[in-house]
Amino acid sequence: MSRMTHQAIILLTGIQAAGKSTIAQLLAERLDRSVHVRGDSFRRMIVNGRADMTPDPPDEAWRQLRLRYRLTAMTCEEYFREGFTVVAQDVILGEPLGEMVRMIKQRPLFVVVLAPRPEAVLARETGRSKADTYDRWTIESLDRGLREDTPRIGLWLDTSDQTPEQTVTEILSRVWTEAAVD
Repeated sequence: MSRMTHQAIILLTGIQAAGKSTIAQLLAERLDRSVHVRGDSFRRMIVNGRADMTPDPPDEAWRQLRLRYRLTAMTCEEYFREGFTVVAQDVILGEPLGEMVRMIKQRPLFVVVLAPRPEAVLARETGRSKADTYDRWTIESLDRGLREDTPRIGLWLDTSDQTPEQTVTEILSRVWTEAAVD
């Protein structure tokens, strides 16, 4: 089992059910002195007044989403300063991905975009224990937002036909040469 021993921040993104949580955890387990930062945990910390993203989000939902991204970036920075390799994961689509890259000042920073085909996401979604992930969103619209509105930075992987372990192995073999951002 190969292990990455250089310190870095690796930011994983993709739509829901793309495999971010699973891949990030497995990746962190293969790295020396590593942490797994789950951006969505900051959303779940809001007890009252939470405004979740919807197809037509109110300003408050955008404000809270950007807060979540800032908290994720700050957490990445602090763990990195303490000598950890950070694997952070969240749904970061569209221009916010570029914003997130600018918020994280520490380098090296790598971006990995998990982009399985919509039919693979649908198959994964049916096997998830999370209820109503797509209650108001559709896989097709999220996938379209990923592919049409998200800056093509970092390493984009079609993981449709891979196991999580195969995806982690591919990330480790390509991240240093293909995923770096300035």
